Amino acid sequence: MSSTKQTADSGHGSSSRRAELLALAGRLFAERGFKSTTVRDIAEEAGILSGSLYHHFDSKESMADEILRSFLDELFGTYREIVARDLGPRKTLEAVVATSFEAVHNHHDEVAIFQNEAKYLVQFPRFAYLAERNAEFHELWTSILSEGVRTGAFRADLDVELTYRFIRDTVWVAVHWYKPAGSLSADDIADEYLGIVLDGIAARRGRRPARKSAG
Repeated sequence: MSSTKQTADSGHGSSSRRAELLALAGRLFAERGFKSTTVRDIAEEAGILSGSLYHHFDSKESMADEILRSFLDELFGTYREIVARDLGPRKTLEAVVATSFEAVHNHHDEVAIFQNEAKYLVQFPRFAYLAERNAEFHELWTSILSEGVRTGAFRADLDVELTYRFIRDTVWVAVHWYKPAGSLSADDIADEYLGIVLDGIAARRGRRPARKSAG
């Protein structure tokens, strides 16, 4: 076997092992919490010594950083692609909600880490991008809602900020109860959720008095 082939095989093996370690760390961070999970915990779960783990990562912060950056880059890349399709406010909202539930299904640990640990991690300079992502997330959702109000797709009296907070919290809290291996798929949950948000659960019998803005 040539030295080039050996190097390529070695690099592939290292990359595969790195991915395995990140998956293990992600599961532990999601289940136990970032602060409660030690490098030793991750190494023991992987069946290696702590020193061997440092061959791949210099700290557990590096592992969390790589997990979150990769996940958020993919998620927000998909969001941008949806917005670029210019589907109109309602269809865009539906697609963004569906993508969010798909993220809970396909990246359950990553979503749990982001939801549970972002407030703690953002205090460290290397995780400053988490605040930027939160701001981008706010802009994405409020822009869709505001455009929907402007075009008549959504109610004229809609409180955009309050609705954003409701959608944000109710979508992502699903990570605490949704089971990827359960009887309901991410599409099932998204369809039911959108039915509640867009159509409600009861016929409206009269207009309620306007509420003050949540902002």
